[in-house]
Amino acid sequence: MVRAWYMDDSLDDQRLEHQLSPPRSVSLEDLAKNTGVMYYKLDPKKYEEEGKLSRIKEERGYNYMDVIQVSPEKMHNYEERIKVFFEEHLHTDEEIRFITEGSGYFDVRDQEDHWIRIEVTPGDLIILPAGIYHRFTLDTKNYIKAMRLFTGEPVWTPHNRPADNMEARKNYVLQQSKGFMVK
Repeated sequence: MVRAWYMDDSLDDQRLEHQLSPPRSVSLEDLAKNTGVMYYKLDPKKYEEEGKLSRIKEERGYNYMDVIQVSPEKMHNYEERIKVFFEEHLHTDEEIRFITEGSGYFDVRDQEDHWIRIEVTPGDLIILPAGIYHRFTLDTKNYIKAMRLFTGEPVWTPHNRPADNMEARKNYVLQQSKGFMVK
């Protein structure tokens, strides 16, 4: 099951947990309600037979997918790419990742602009809403394999902060002020 917590302000290695002292966990319900981030648990080995991924794809209109492996051995220009992933940014579309191997962290901002770290491991499917400021990093194991899902043609364009004048950000902030629906 996914874990989430508020982060400390340490500038130590980004791949560490960065828990507050004492730790301050965030429940899945609070994560969804306050940030709009959605979470599903799937079987990383039997997801096709399980049918959950197919239902999610159909419900949300995802019709394109690919697989990415992030590690020093698997990714060209690894050091450069991992720095780009860790820059705070937003996208104009949802960011959907289904983790099939390895692990890492998605960091998202709450309403008060504090970082919440979300640990993802095999079987975790996470959906970040369009317009949310976020970033990604590996953990100390330095490896993750994830399925990326999209509606229509894939768009990977990150818009680094500040991007508050973008329509996706304005829509996200408005929805966040009203509260997100929790399933």
